[in-house]
Amino acid sequence: MADKDALRAAVFKAVEDYCAADFGYSFDPKNPIVRLHEPTFSAGEINAALECLLSTYVTMGPKVKKFEEVFASSFGWTDGVMNNSGSSANLLAVAALANPATEDGLRPGDEVIVPALSWSTTVWPIIQCGLKPVIVDIDPATFNIDPNEIEKAIGPKTRAVMIVPVYGNPCAMDAIVEICKRRNLILIEDCCEALGAYYDGKAVGKFGRVGTFSFYFSHHLTTLEGGITVTDDFELAELMRILRAHGWVREVKDRDRWLKKYPEFDPKFLFVNVGYNLRPMELSGAMGLVQLPKLAEFVDTRRTNSAWFRREFAQYGDFFDFQEEQPKGRHSWFGFPMRVKANAGFTVTELTRALNANHVETRPIIAGNIARQPALKLYDHRVVGDMKHSNAVMDGAFSFGNHQDVDSGARAYVAEQVRAFLRSRSLI
Repeated sequence: MADKDALRAAVFKAVEDYCAADFGYSFDPKNPIVRLHEPTFSAGEINAALECLLSTYVTMGPKVKKFEEVFASSFGWTDGVMNNSGSSANLLAVAALANPATEDGLRPGDEVIVPALSWSTTVWPIIQCGLKPVIVDIDPATFNIDPNEIEKAIGPKTRAVMIVPVYGNPCAMDAIVEICKRRNLILIEDCCEALGAYYDGKAVGKFGRVGTFSFYFSHHLTTLEGGITVTDDFELAELMRILRAHGWVREVKDRDRWLKKYPEFDPKFLFVNVGYNLRPMELSGAMGLVQLPKLAEFVDTRRTNSAWFRREFAQYGDFFDFQEEQPKGRHSWFGFPMRVKANAGFTVTELTRALNANHVETRPIIAGNIARQPALKLYDHRVVGDMKHSNAVMDGAFSFGNHQDVDSGARAYVAEQVRAFLRSRSLI
């Protein structure tokens, strides 16, 4: 045993030494690159995952359960149900609400209002569960769903609203919650890009019946792939645990209820509903436990960077619009978005081509106006309004990296590349 313990210690030490020597992602002015994201994990997370592999206990187990408990309690939910991606979290949340076992849930043909500026797997679960998405426009200042557009879109079949705090900018929660209460609508919060964001001192994802988060590699923190659904509705959480894995009851908290009702079945193979296989690996839970304590510092860095970019680019207001932080909100800045004005004298494509050529990576904002994507044309949906603001973001906006490894050198480099482009057009 001593030899085995010594070998494990040597392996972990080797990983630590390797990461100390190789895992440096600060900006290098001799090789200037500002990527959309850099890894948030290092030796601690790798060794946590390696510990699972060495133990051979790799499928969902106690590490996942512990991460669920720590994550939920850290932000104030009673239950968290970890799964294998943020997209799966959205699917699990909508599927649970649309399940026949859910009281006051969603039923086939019900409408769910969603913002045009969203991700594909915000909308696809709505369709996959036999519901109808209703697409509405955004507030051009915040890039988030416009509460006034929600009101306009409500029809006799409308039963839910699914919101997206774009890039970690909390939505206008006072207005949205009031609408949902007054019109008896279920509120679903897709917070996959908004980890670490708060509204009026309360974590996003805490306002609706269910919220979702993603731990993909490029997000605020990572379990490589992974996601979680969060809720204070115990029955909904129990159903999500059932749907997550095959429809069986292995992972529910109140197993006795089911075992007493169906004593003739093997408890490990008792199926009480439909199900998927959306389970995370034990490695993901282990990594998440190491990552989570780092989140606050990561978000602070993103907020510092975004404030610097706003000050630096304020002088170029003739050319750009910027996302405004929601009043009462604490933005967690998934990236730094900018919109090229229609009369700027250049296109977003011309600017991003120049930035990319100089190693400042860029990307569009989420999926743009999802109503314009070809896939949505295959399925029944409603579009309410002219989508003016969502189209303006899709056609004219982009973002660049704003993460834990963007330092003062990286910020200055990005700003200089924007200035260089404007100088090349004789605009400054």
